[in-house]
Amino acid sequence: MAVDWRGQRVLIIGAGRQGTALAQYLARHGAEVVLNDRRPLAQLDAARERLADLPVRWITGGHPLEALDGVGLVCPSGGVPLELPLIQEAARRGIPLSNEAQIFMEVAPCPVVGITGSAGKTTTTTLVGRMAASAAAEVAGISYSQEEAPAQALPRRWRKVWVGGNIGNPLIADVDAMRSDDLAVMELSSFQLELMHTAPQVAAVLNITPNHLDRHGTMQAYTAAKARILAFQQPFDVAVLGREDPGAWALRQEVRGRLLTFGLAAPPHGVDGTFLAGEMLMLQQGGEATPLFPREVIRLRGEHNLYNVLAATAVGAALGLTPEHMRAGVEGFTGVPHRLELVRVLDGVAWYNDSIATAPERAMAAIRSFDEPIVLLAGGRDKHLPWGDWAALVRQRVRALVVFGEAADLILAALAQAEGPFPATVLRCRSLEEAVRAAYHAAEPGDVVLLSPGGTSFDEFRDFAERGERFRQWVNAL
Repeated sequence: MAVDWRGQRVLIIGAGRQGTALAQYLARHGAEVVLNDRRPLAQLDAARERLADLPVRWITGGHPLEALDGVGLVCPSGGVPLELPLIQEAARRGIPLSNEAQIFMEVAPCPVVGITGSAGKTTTTTLVGRMAASAAAEVAGISYSQEEAPAQALPRRWRKVWVGGNIGNPLIADVDAMRSDDLAVMELSSFQLELMHTAPQVAAVLNITPNHLDRHGTMQAYTAAKARILAFQQPFDVAVLGREDPGAWALRQEVRGRLLTFGLAAPPHGVDGTFLAGEMLMLQQGGEATPLFPREVIRLRGEHNLYNVLAATAVGAALGLTPEHMRAGVEGFTGVPHRLELVRVLDGVAWYNDSIATAPERAMAAIRSFDEPIVLLAGGRDKHLPWGDWAALVRQRVRALVVFGEAADLILAALAQAEGPFPATVLRCRSLEEAVRAAYHAAEPGDVVLLSPGGTSFDEFRDFAERGERFRQWVNAL
C-alpha cells in the first residue's frame, strides 16, 4: 500500500539499525526526518555515514521536548522505552506513534510471516526463511475461495523470500525492492509489537516466558505486547501457537482465523499441528497425519531446538510447503551465530557461544543441551527476572561457574539460596574477557565451556552480537 510521505515531518528516536533504516526509507520518500539519539554526535559516526547523502536533521545528546516541534509522527526504535518523557509528551499532544515494523507492514507489497516468542524466534525465523526459499517459484500457497481471497493472499509462487526484522536487516530497508509475488519472513520483538496495529498474514507465537520485565514491568504487560501479533489478523489469516507452552497456548482464544500448533506430543482431536512420533516429525491436518522427515535430519543441539524446528514446520504448513521443502530448510542447518555456536575445540575442551541467552530461562535451555561437564560463563546486566530455577539447575548440572559483569553478585546470591551440590569451582570476574581466561584455566579435557550469560550485554557491549563476537575473538586467541 503506497503512503505519501512528502512534506510529513517524522521524529525517529534512536539511531541504531532500526532507526537509521527507517530514516533512510522515509527521507527517500520525501519525509522531513528528524533523528534523535541520547548519545552525542561524536559517537554516531556510523549512523551519520549511512545517512550522509540524505536530508536528515540530527538532535543528539538528549531528548529535548523541542524535538516535537512541527512533528506529525513519532517513531521510537525498539530499545527506547515508551516511558521516555519525550514520548509521553508526544502522546499528550496527540501525536501518533509508530515504528519501523509497523510502517513496513503498512507498505509491504507482499504477504508477511511474523514470528515472535520469548526464545527461539531467530532460529525459527531463519528456518522458515530457508524452507520458503527452497520452495520459491514452485510452491503452492494457501488456497482461498474467490469470495474470501484477501488483497494480499499468498500467491501461487514466490519470486524471492526476504528474511529480517528484529534479526539481521530491518525489512523496511528492502521494501522498495519487494514485489507482490515475494514473501517476507519477519522476526518481531515485544518492543516492536507494542506499537503495531496491523498483523502478518501468518503470525506465530512460539512461547511466552519471563523476559524484558525491566522494560514491560509485569508479565501481563509483556504478554499483552506479544498478543498484539494476533489482535489485528483477519478470518483468512493463520495463527501458529506452541500448544505445550502455557503462555502461548493461553492466546488461542485470541485467534481470529485458522489455528495451527506445534509440540512434542500429538495434538488433541480436532487440533491441527506438528508433533514428534517416535523419531519422525509429523503434521496432523484435517484428522490425517503426514510424515515430514526424521528427527536425525536436525543438526541443532537441545530439545529447545527441536521445538524450534516443529514451530518452523507448522509455519511451513501454514504456507503450503511440502515435506520436501521443510526438510530442505532444516537439512545442513547448524544454527545462527551466537546461539549455541561452536567456536572451537582446544585441548579437548569445546567452547560454545550462546550470547543470545539474555534471560535465565534461555540459559537453562542451553545448559540442558549438553551431557558433558559444563564450565558456565554467566552474567551481564540483569533484566529483573527470577534466577531461582536457573540456580537450582546450575547446582545440578554445572561443574564450574564463572560469573562476570553487573549481575555477578545477584547471581551468586541466587546460587547460594538454591539447593543441591555446589559447583566444584565458582569464580567471580569483572569482565567477560577476564571470565574467558578464568574458564580456560578451570576447564578440563571433555568439558564444554558455555557462554550463556542469562543477562543482557549492555553493561559492557553494544548488544549480544558484539558480546558474542568478542567472545569468539578471545577464545580463538587462547
